[in-house]
Amino acid sequence: MSKIQATSQVDVNIPDAQGRNIVLYFYPKDATSGCTLEGQDFRDNYDAFTNANTVVYGVSKDSLESHEKFKKNQSFPFELIADADGSLCEQFGAWQLKSKNGQEKMGIVRSTFIISPTGDILKSWDKVAVGGHVDEVLKAVQSL
Repeated sequence: MSKIQATSQVDVNIPDAQGRNIVLYFYPKDATSGCTLEGQDFRDNYDAFTNANTVVYGVSKDSLESHEKFKKNQSFPFELIADADGSLCEQFGAWQLKSKNGQEKMGIVRSTFIISPTGDILKSWDKVAVGGHVDEVLKAVQSL
């Protein structure tokens, strides 16, 4: 696929150039309550993902500067991808029409994908509810 710029000046390769599975999770906005909780769950389970030969990346349309601050404030051990032009969100179908308080607008639908070292999508979740989600993703990568 392609190289993508992430926090810590890391170039992310999808699929992973080092033969690991990738958990790519899309979230609406840095430092909002649900997105913070989801990131903290991935942070708290990071070692278990690493032990399962899996690298975790969070993706939103926020800037790298916003991502760096969010990552630092929450001590995230994984990188955040700034998808400012929305191309990654569109490629994975995470950019959708959302309805809130009767208003419809385009936005990121919380979604998670497990991508194999060969680039295949092994499992995906759409319209994710934060509670218990990371445990479910971890069980899926541990069963690979």
